[in-house]
This record gives sequence, C-alpha cells and structure tokens, in this order.
Amino acid sequence: MATYVVLGNFTDQGIRARQGLTEAGRGFQENGRDLRDHRKELFWTQGRYDTVTVLDAPDEFSAMALSLSLGALGNVCTESLRAFSAADMTKVVGKML
Repeated sequence: MATYVVLGNFTDQGIRARQGLTEAGRGFQENGRDLRDHRKELFWTQGRYDTVTVLDAPDEFSAMALSLSLGALGNVCTESLRAFSAADMTKVVGKML
C-alpha cells in the first residue's frame, strides 16, 4: 500500500453544510468501499489547509479515484501528496546513481 497525505480546503458548500464538517469522509463511497477503509488519520487544521488526511491506497490509480470522488461531492478541494516512510526512502536512496 502507498501512503498519501491529502490536504483539503472546505468549499463554500462545505462550510454551509457545517453539521457535516466533523463527519468528513463518512458515508463516502468509492466502488462500494468506504473511505474509512483507506483513512489512517484525519485532522482538522488551522492555517492554509482546513483538513489533513493520511490514507493508504493500493496504487496511484486508486488514490486518484478517491481524490476525484471526494472532490466531486463539492464540499472540499484537495491536494494529494505521495508520502514515503523511512524504509521507503532507504530503498529510494539505494537506487540513486
């Protein structure tokens, strides 16, 4: 599984639906699977981004589908970052020329 950090900002629609702000990710369906099956952590943050989510996805196609599906709901705009663990980076460094 690949790990991704998803940075989110609420849209006007998302803020108007304020009752659902703490329910972020619940009820979200992607190919019959709940986002909670992928989510490791969800934080509400102050500053440039409203939310930071750490999730696992089997591949970049699944991560992209999750991100697009979440954006399609209209409550949040996202920016996804592929994250690498220390073990991953050891492998990456080992492949350097």
